[in-house]
Amino acid sequence: MREIAFVLGCEATKDLALRDIEIETPLEKITSPYLDGKKLCLVSILRAGNGLVEGLLDLIPSARVGHVGLYRDHDTLEAIKYYFKTPDKLGERVVIMVDPMLATANTAIAAADELKAAGAREMKFLCLVAAPEGVERFSKAHPDIPIITAALDRELNEKGYILPGLGDAGDRIYGTKG
Repeated sequence: MREIAFVLGCEATKDLALRDIEIETPLEKITSPYLDGKKLCLVSILRAGNGLVEGLLDLIPSARVGHVGLYRDHDTLEAIKYYFKTPDKLGERVVIMVDPMLATANTAIAAADELKAAGAREMKFLCLVAAPEGVERFSKAHPDIPIITAALDRELNEKGYILPGLGDAGDRIYGTKG
């Protein structure tokens, strides 16, 4: 997960604004590109999103990290919020939301809604595996937020799980059953 997050992070950050800064090396001064603006904000959709955040921090160690706690009600498939903590000034930062799976999109939509309500304006959504139904729903709800994914799987089953998928990402990362 960490290695794939690093690669996906390269794709997610390739268009970030840069500015030139002067750097003093041991031998001479040089001008080098540097990320412009406030520090990037990575937002983990708990708990499985943490598996991707670690790889992204390998790429962008200066990024700030926020957390949105949401879980999916297994009967209704709706997202239930239980936690929200982010760095300040979200409106001045590029925010990259991370969750390994984009299935029904209910959780991703709820997270994007919460982040926008907190002031976020420029956002991206990064996931490992997506279902076509989730991509369609998320894109309709938040057409301004691009989706970066490693794989687009076939479909959702009747329980809202991605097929062929990889099962519950949080359980796979942390060795739990839920």
